[in-house]
Amino acid sequence: MFKKIAKILSLSIILFYGCDDSFLEVEPSDRVSAEQLAEAAEFNPDIVKGGVAGLYQLMYFPGTGGTTGNDDFGQKGVDIWSDMLSGDIAHSKTNYGWYSTFSNLQASTDFTANENYIPWRYYYRIIRNANKVIETLGGNDATPDLEENKFSMGQAKAMRAYSYFYLLQLYTDSYDLSAPALPIYITPVIEAVAKSTQQEVYDLIYKDLNQALSLLQNYDRGTSRIEANTDVVKMLLAYAYASQDMNWDKVKTLTGEVINSGYTILPKANALDGMNFIESSPGWIWASDIKSDDNISLTSFYSQMDYFTYGYASVDNDKAIDVDLFNTMPADDVRRSWFSNPTELINWRKYYDPNRQWDGQRPVTTDVHYMRISEVYLLNAEAAIKTSDLTGARTSLKAVVSERVNDASYIDGLDELSLRNEIFLQTRLELWAEGKSYLLKRRNKLNVVRGANHLIFVGDVMSYDDDRLSFEIPQAEILNNPFINLQN
Repeated sequence: MFKKIAKILSLSIILFYGCDDSFLEVEPSDRVSAEQLAEAAEFNPDIVKGGVAGLYQLMYFPGTGGTTGNDDFGQKGVDIWSDMLSGDIAHSKTNYGWYSTFSNLQASTDFTANENYIPWRYYYRIIRNANKVIETLGGNDATPDLEENKFSMGQAKAMRAYSYFYLLQLYTDSYDLSAPALPIYITPVIEAVAKSTQQEVYDLIYKDLNQALSLLQNYDRGTSRIEANTDVVKMLLAYAYASQDMNWDKVKTLTGEVINSGYTILPKANALDGMNFIESSPGWIWASDIKSDDNISLTSFYSQMDYFTYGYASVDNDKAIDVDLFNTMPADDVRRSWFSNPTELINWRKYYDPNRQWDGQRPVTTDVHYMRISEVYLLNAEAAIKTSDLTGARTSLKAVVSERVNDASYIDGLDELSLRNEIFLQTRLELWAEGKSYLLKRRNKLNVVRGANHLIFVGDVMSYDDDRLSFEIPQAEILNNPFINLQN
């Protein structure tokens, strides 16, 4: 019986990330029932482990946003878009056209554009599949008896919260707890629902993450970095609190606990080695180990960002660092060499195939990360400055900056305002193309100003809540959900 159910489940896992038109799909009649899966999972944790693994595969697999576009590849695709919205990635050459309508801020206001559909589809697909795992393990209020099932439940709830967090940041213009925001689904239902308020979405995020933290207390993922453990959950909680510009004491505590978990900041001596391999990256907290069997090529982060990978970055679809941001770095800052010559400033030594042959890597096997220890120190510094802990802010900021410049002692002489601004600046420099600048500017209500190497809107001052700097609810959702229209 268990073998039969496991075989059927393996087919279901494949369907988990199939490219259907709606994330609300009716179960085929020949598939095993939810009740059968739940009963089997009580005795065999492997029944749900495949579903959990499928959640993580969605984070980097091509087409997980429901399209065949070469910009549809999960979280790292969203990171590129969000750093473009923040102004820190300059789309300086547009050969082959990818990102053109997005970097010129047309697609972000066009609800028919694929760029609006892909993140929506991607995150709701994770939500739907997380809901399947949760339902199989007894539902939202259940606590599984088997420890391994507790771990699966914790990871599913962490992934659901992660998805709602990003949806909330991307698809709302500004922070307003009473404003309608997103449809909430906590079961794998087939009926569409109306938008819940931002407050209701945040409530679910906190509930899921706190439950995940409890369920994952004894979880040891070994050398893996793809699975969510308590460190990942604590950072997701910290980002959620920070996005509301509240509970900074909790942010400081959570990030402090992760800092003490044993990760190592990428040292200056290795800063140009590339952020490519999980095995040699003790600072990575959350990441995907890409294998040749994944057969990933054009539809990938490295295709779009790396000159040395077969793809679009190698043929002049350039994503450069904003020139004004680049020029803030002193001459001895090792991160200046992350970028090519001062004329182009494209990604050169931060993300690259180590063989370093033009247009070379195919398929892609260099790994991608979603969270690393440097951002923990920087968020801890931000939390410290928000709680008037200048000593703590300086300590955490210097931990990062001292590995990038020869002498970070200048930080000791900064007054409170200057220290705050330096934390913001170092976050943008250190985490370039990692999707975190967008979150930083949003939560701190910072303007976006594009430097001279952008193709459009150079020098324009755009408020953080400018409608062009967030995503629109996509046409597919409006057509399929009777509770949502262009006016609401």
